[in-house]
Amino acid sequence: MLHTAPCDDPPYRDRKRYAWLLSLVVPCTVGVGPALMWWTGEPLALWAPVAFFYLVAPLLDWLLGVDPSNPPESAVPALERDRYYRRITYLLVPVLWVAFVFSAWFVATQPLPWQGVLAMVLTTGTVGGFCINLGHELGHKNSRLERWLAKLVLAPTAYGHFFIEHNRGHHRDVATPADPASARMGESIYRFVLREMPGALRRAWALEKDRLARQHQPLRSWHNEILQPALVTVLLWAGLALWLGVGILPFLVAASFWANFQLTSANYVEHYGLLRERDASGRYEPCGPHHSWNSNHAFSNWALFHLQRHSDHHAHPLRRYQSLRHFGEAPQLPIGYFGMFTLAYVPPLWRHVMDRRLLAQVGHEAARINIDPHQRARILRRYGLREPGVSGA
Repeated sequence: MLHTAPCDDPPYRDRKRYAWLLSLVVPCTVGVGPALMWWTGEPLALWAPVAFFYLVAPLLDWLLGVDPSNPPESAVPALERDRYYRRITYLLVPVLWVAFVFSAWFVATQPLPWQGVLAMVLTTGTVGGFCINLGHELGHKNSRLERWLAKLVLAPTAYGHFFIEHNRGHHRDVATPADPASARMGESIYRFVLREMPGALRRAWALEKDRLARQHQPLRSWHNEILQPALVTVLLWAGLALWLGVGILPFLVAASFWANFQLTSANYVEHYGLLRERDASGRYEPCGPHHSWNSNHAFSNWALFHLQRHSDHHAHPLRRYQSLRHFGEAPQLPIGYFGMFTLAYVPPLWRHVMDRRLLAQVGHEAARINIDPHQRARILRRYGLREPGVSGA
């Protein structure tokens, strides 16, 4: 009897391999508005990139649909070793720096009406949001090069402390009331930012102070990993002020605030209302897939290095973007982040879409919801929820 050897499975091919190049192209839209203005002579053309990010990108997510496919685990080691993927992140660092500096030069040298400057603030701030997203991807890696590139790309918008706060603070406290970067049910994004931005800075400084004390290093020294990117920020902004005039500084501050508000928007969307439960000893359960909102919408995932597969990121923060997986049990967003940001900026619309989705996810159990204490009584009454431990009549 003849015995045929079993055929080996064909080698895995990443169908999204070249789609990741989109992450290099999308930030370059910062030049689209100026190019259209020079062509048409109309400053209103500067709003084209803003319309792309907040209207066209969500439409592309809807048209392209979702991609829940995962690489087989047997292919992950080879994917992680493939330097093609990390070279894209390395190349994006100078792309983002050039985009930021170009925007400053354009605003400083062109006669623009106030609405043109506002459009450039929003466009440049959105590009700054890509800086933070790239800093997020690089900052989780162990290599010295990638960690320094993370600090470098966080510097233009003066948000270098994110490198500390996110890795050592948010990942520890996520989906608990102790985390300033986890939004609570009933909390608008405008209330959330007042808690998240200062809370992140305070937590980052406390974490770095503790680390340096344990290493017997002075707090105000080059060893401080918050001061390292801060020094780069000072040098960049000072250089731009010397080159373009001190009048550019208000633009840099405004664009950087909007960039950092993009991080606030992502944090708001990623864990809204989700809560890790406590065990009998009072300790929080480990973070699981059901503690992060996810989206598999193709366009925004290609542009954001799979940031929207957030559950796997929290479970395996060292895993590279090309290897992140979809979990069927993870709560799913109705659209990608570009669309969800727009939704979050209109609180009544956000609550209409997300509150009932959240309640369905947690089985209408108040004990599994991170509720804004200022809104707790109203939310319990509105949705007919009972306080934990209180039985019905």
